[in-house]
Formats: sequence, C-alpha cells, structure tokens
Amino acid sequence: MNILFTICGRAGSKGIKNKNLRDFLGYPLPFYTISAIDLYKKRNPNVNCDIVLNTDSDDLRKMFKERLKYKVDIIDREQSLGLDNTPKVAVILNSLNVMQERKLIEYDMVVDLDITSPLRRVKDVSNLIKQKTSSKADVVFSVTNSRRNPYFNMVKKTENGYERVIESSFNARQEAPEIFDMNASLYAYSPKFLESGKGIFEGICDVIEMLDTAVLDLDHENDFELMQIIAEYLFENYPEFKEIRNNIGDILV
Repeated sequence: MNILFTICGRAGSKGIKNKNLRDFLGYPLPFYTISAIDLYKKRNPNVNCDIVLNTDSDDLRKMFKERLKYKVDIIDREQSLGLDNTPKVAVILNSLNVMQERKLIEYDMVVDLDITSPLRRVKDVSNLIKQKTSSKADVVFSVTNSRRNPYFNMVKKTENGYERVIESSFNARQEAPEIFDMNASLYAYSPKFLESGKGIFEGICDVIEMLDTAVLDLDHENDFELMQIIAEYLFENYPEFKEIRNNIGDILV
C-alpha cells in the first residue's frame, strides 16, 4: 500500500502568532506530527509512506530542512492556495498532484495530519488507516464525544429569546442522538475523491474515535497554555502519548 502523509502549514496565524513555529513543551509543535508518522512507519515497514509539507512559510521550510534528519518532501504553496478562504482540501489535492508527478507513484490513500495537533497516539493513526482501508467511505476523520448536544443542552438566540439549536422534546441527554466533535486531528482520503473536487461532506464519511483531550483547536493563547497543561498530564500518565514526545529527539539533527 502506498500512503501519502500531508502536513499543511500557512505562514503567520490569525489567533496565536506564528503558531506553526511555536515550541510545545520543549519541541516545535509540528515535530509532534512528524514523530507520530515516524513511529507509524517504523511499526508498518510493509507500507510505503511518503511525507510532504505544503507551506508558504519560509521559516517553516527552514525549520524542516535544518532541524530534521528525516526525509520530508516540501511543496512551496502557490499564492492562490494561501488565502483565508482557501479550503484545506484544495491544498491536500495540490499535494497529491505534485507528489504523484514527483515520485511517479499512484497513492492508495492520502492521510492528512493537522500540524498543530500534538496530542495523538500512533494507534490513532493506525486506526484511521485501518478504517479507511476496510470502509467504503470517501473520507475517514477523527472525532471525540461531544460535551454538549444540540438536541438537548445547546441553545441559539432567536427573535423570541433563546431556544434549543435543534427543536426537540428530549428530557434527558441520553435520549438524544449521539453527537461527536470533529477534532481536526486526522483525515484519510481516497485519491479519486480528492480529484473529484468535492467537499468532505459531499462524499461518504466515516469516523474513528479518539480520546477527548479537552482542547480541540488552538485558536487563542489560552488554548495553547491549557493544551500544554493537559499534555504534561497525559505524558506523565499515558505511555502512548509520551512515546510521541520521546521519539522527537530521534528525528532531530
């Protein structure tokens, strides 16, 4: 099986300044993603894996080139793919097209790992790939159990005051449909689906569940600080999370 791992990172950041370059408990945030891929590759030597960074950041390119002893292809992102309203799936498709031409390989799967998600385990990556391989879905992505439910304890403002997001008569959360949060950590795509130009939810979707680590997105400085506190606890108490951080030292120059 041929897998293309994509890592997409823009220059700058709207919420946290230079988020993609920040240190997270002693190591640059993107290297947690590289470490997870490295460990997956080591445990699956029969799978042919290529890794590509797609970025318009000179600093990020320099970081990958100078600090990693690990082979990562780099694509200089086109200006048209670096706009605020550019869907990430378009950048992933560009990565696929460039790498297929560069490597002369037909990939069986494209796996995108969010560059700012340090709290994942190797088994999460493995579960994603296994689910995509066995499923008929066009896209498989990671989720966590939702802490709130739009049928029960989420509200919206209306002309007549606040009402449930979705009208219902449920009296207990357990009665409402099960809801999940997309945690934006892992996605696996069929190359043909990417090439169709469709959005994620225009295809057949499937999911894998990950451990809820409380912080889903790094949008504000307090998110970053809170995630580091949670990470310290996980690294101390869960070996599967700690091994990702420990492995970073092995992939640096």
